[in-house]
Amino acid sequence: MSVIIRDPLRPELREKIAETQAGCTDCGACVRECAFLRKHGTPKSMTENFDAEAPASLLRSFECSLCGLCSTICPERLDLDGLFLEMRREAVDRGMGDFPEHAPLLAYERLGTSRRFSLYRLPQGCTTIFFPGCSLSGTRPDGVDMLFAELRKTDPAMGIVFDCCMKPSDSLGREQYAMAMFEEMRSWLVSQGVNEVLVACPNCQNMFNSLGRGLKVGTVWEILAESGLQPKRASGTVTIHDPCVIRNALPVHQAVRTLLTRQGVTVEEMPHSGRTTVCCGQGGAVSLLNPSLAEAWGALRKEEAAGRRIITYCAGCVQALGSHTPTNHLVDLLFAPEQALLGKKEGARAPLTYLNRLRLKRAFKRKKGYVMTRERAFAPEQGQHRKGSWKSPLLLALVVAAIAGVHLSGVAHYLQQERLQALIASYGILAPAIYILIYSLAPVLFLPGLPVTIIGGILFGPVWGVVYAITGATIGASLAFLVARYGARDWVAAKLTGAKWERLDNEVAQHGWKVVAFTRLIPAFPFNLLNYAFGLTKVPFIHYVAASFVCMLPACIAFIVFSSSLVGLIKGTVSATALLGIGLVVLVSLVPAAYRRFKGRRAVGAVAE
Repeated sequence: MSVIIRDPLRPELREKIAETQAGCTDCGACVRECAFLRKHGTPKSMTENFDAEAPASLLRSFECSLCGLCSTICPERLDLDGLFLEMRREAVDRGMGDFPEHAPLLAYERLGTSRRFSLYRLPQGCTTIFFPGCSLSGTRPDGVDMLFAELRKTDPAMGIVFDCCMKPSDSLGREQYAMAMFEEMRSWLVSQGVNEVLVACPNCQNMFNSLGRGLKVGTVWEILAESGLQPKRASGTVTIHDPCVIRNALPVHQAVRTLLTRQGVTVEEMPHSGRTTVCCGQGGAVSLLNPSLAEAWGALRKEEAAGRRIITYCAGCVQALGSHTPTNHLVDLLFAPEQALLGKKEGARAPLTYLNRLRLKRAFKRKKGYVMTRERAFAPEQGQHRKGSWKSPLLLALVVAAIAGVHLSGVAHYLQQERLQALIASYGILAPAIYILIYSLAPVLFLPGLPVTIIGGILFGPVWGVVYAITGATIGASLAFLVARYGARDWVAAKLTGAKWERLDNEVAQHGWKVVAFTRLIPAFPFNLLNYAFGLTKVPFIHYVAASFVCMLPACIAFIVFSSSLVGLIKGTVSATALLGIGLVVLVSLVPAAYRRFKGRRAVGAVAE
């Protein structure tokens, strides 16, 4: 079966698909080693069923950690992680690769390239720089200081650069943005006479090897091993986790082992090490979309470590594996061996990592002996778009314009909410019945509920408005649920594809009504789609209705109380009810933002650090 092509594919993806279809024998070697492939099938089956216009075909690639183990063990030597990376890039090109779950990581990346956090310091005659990376600088700033001091013993004219290598965007398929940002950094360094970069982060090593043309790339571990560094002696047994992104960098693997052996530490290898190392669980930002797949890698590492302390030379791997089994960064063991082996040496976590990076920058900015100082202030024309940034100012402008228009036109004289409510009351039970009916049909027909809610507050006031609105909203959510479960299940299932909806289904299976409650309070999905999505899950209908009613109530109360005084507000009257309504709306609106901030800190701490 050939790939379904309705629009031209990226040439690189077309080539990868053809290579996989021709070369993959369905032997199952990669599937046996990878939870992602066990879930989705062999590479050949995935390419044979590939549909470039179907979100599921493209978006499943975001559940691959891009660790490269599949390519390493493939008997046909196929570039399988390259295939899944190209699928991500295709998804981004088609506008389907924008996940809100990735926002914290991308924000972290933007900070790394910002004027506030970046710093370039080059001494006279500098041809080599130390590029410590974001994570090590944040988690172990003292380690960065000590590494740089050792490096300058071999090259006193060495410079230092605090910037981001753009690995997050590159892994998430944002190829053009990542390349533009990296190229600006690379070209500036080359223009200043820099021809060599020493890295401490495996992701940075990967990016400089891929995009750093004109720059020789080495690691601090190789330099320290060659320099004859004699770390403080220590005794103990450890095992080494080689970061998956540099699984083929055998000289780096050996340099790390040389340093530990020289220190007197006994190294015992795990079954997966060197070229066959596994992912720590954070590769490709999979943990943000499918935590269960990420956890599988961590559990494997815990099993293979068998109680031995893991030493790795990636700050992100330390954070990921440290939640499963005792883990330290190589820097910890080299410069504080007693504390490290006793489990008393840990890296900082967010938000302290941000403060550490700022302190480190300030310290290096004050140091003497540098002739060139630079802070990054570059942003490509086609970068990461920030969705919705214009909405708040536009809404405020519309409200101001409405108030001004009402007063200038004289319409304020006719805006009498009491008369309007009296007119509605004259229709008796018919008015609220029609309102509830309209509200009940809105979610089923994918109509926005907020305007209906606001109308309810204006027509029925803050008390009965809440009663009628929550009744209609609950009935509407229930109808959509029942339609998905019993009326149009296949049609709804075909529309709701992708990792987000699969994860919702898995979460409901584990936690039931609690997921309903959570998503009502913290809207992570479009409300109308969510109603249908829950109909496809196994959550009991009564639990769904009860959780929806209770957890939709806070937002309903806030907007009804606010809208019940909206007419007076437009006329220029600011009542106590209006102030209460505004306060409630702000409070309800801040809950998702506060949660995303909390989640973002945890995500960045786990993934980026």
